[in-house]
Amino acid sequence: MFQYRQVLVRLRAGDSVREIARSGLMGRDKLGELRSAAEQHGWLAVDGELPGDEAIAGALGKSRRASSTVSSVEPHREVVARWLTAGVQGRAIHAALKREHAFGGSYSAVVRMVRQLRGEIPPEVTVRLSFAPGEAVQVDFGAGPVLAHPEGRPRRTWAFVMTLCHSRHQYVEFVWNQSSATWLGCHRRAFEWFDGVPERVMYDFVPGNKIVLLCPGILCAEPA
Repeated sequence: MFQYRQVLVRLRAGDSVREIARSGLMGRDKLGELRSAAEQHGWLAVDGELPGDEAIAGALGKSRRASSTVSSVEPHREVVARWLTAGVQGRAIHAALKREHAFGGSYSAVVRMVRQLRGEIPPEVTVRLSFAPGEAVQVDFGAGPVLAHPEGRPRRTWAFVMTLCHSRHQYVEFVWNQSSATWLGCHRRAFEWFDGVPERVMYDFVPGNKIVLLCPGILCAEPA
């Protein structure tokens, strides 16, 4: 309590909360809480007596109970939730509330609200997929490294990757273009490498077309 009385003496002398916080005597949140209680109980009067330990403890305890009932951020819950969903961080939310909504609460109050809102977000549900041997393969096709082309100049390659869903064994081939002939040829060579054809082929992304496995080893491109 001696620390609290020191703060009250400095507040009576006209020191600001920021100046006292800089001295390391007390954090800004506690300082703001003590100053509010002091103003409410008239403890900042220069000619008045400093309160006793019980009075300070009682006032601060009452203040904490009252402040814990309704958060100062509660009126802005919806906008904070929207910003949080958009990926805005706590300090940016606090600054935006002050700038756009004349928010006078502390950063700690925003942090508590952010934690509460994050706790209300249901966890992402994932389903582990299992496949029997030979049941399916997954095909990915995307940008590969820049390699020396036979013509003698560097060119971007494209990476064809076929992965067996059960064993996770992979076939990888780098090609120079994304033509249908190249695409289908990659499949044929992958099946030859694995020495077999799966029951189905699953694609993450095929630009402009939907690929359908008509029968083992035969592919047909249909407009999406």
